[in-house]
Amino acid sequence: MSESPVASSSAASQAGANEWAAADAARVAALPTQLISFAIGDDQYGVDIMAVREIKGWTDITPLPRQSEYVRGVLNLRGVIVPIVDLRCRFGQGLTKATPLHIVIIVQIASKPIGLLADRVLDIVSLDETQIKPVPRVAQSSRVSFLSGLVTTEAGMIALIDLPNLLAMQLGDEPEASTGFRAAAA
Repeated sequence: MSESPVASSSAASQAGANEWAAADAARVAALPTQLISFAIGDDQYGVDIMAVREIKGWTDITPLPRQSEYVRGVLNLRGVIVPIVDLRCRFGQGLTKATPLHIVIIVQIASKPIGLLADRVLDIVSLDETQIKPVPRVAQSSRVSFLSGLVTTEAGMIALIDLPNLLAMQLGDEPEASTGFRAAAA
């Protein structure tokens, strides 16, 4: 029995649609990833732009008792209470003496808004995920466990913050599978 022209045409259409879907998926995978880079002292850090909800200037916050030293307090952001994490302190570099020139990057970590206190925003960087290199693990350091990779740009090296692990390590939780950047295999 021979295949009907309608069935043959339908199979060809399906094969063509599958090829288009595969080509679209390849194009999407090849799109650059974007990150927001910012400074803490002389160091450059970055977070996935898709996790960033807002960037705002420093405003007074309400301190909370019995919190980790790096949790500076909370702010009310349009009715939502947002804890503020001092990244300099979290990375073991002492407390930030916050001024009106500092910024707070509001990110979403596990569906919760968290404010990251930093010195200043530097840039929005587009990159291919193959540009992300692994963090050398030469010594156990809590600072390194917060990093998911390193990217070299014309402006210098950017350390990528692994947002899910940023708070999990202090809370005694097991690090989550990151939804952020991952270093390319070396």
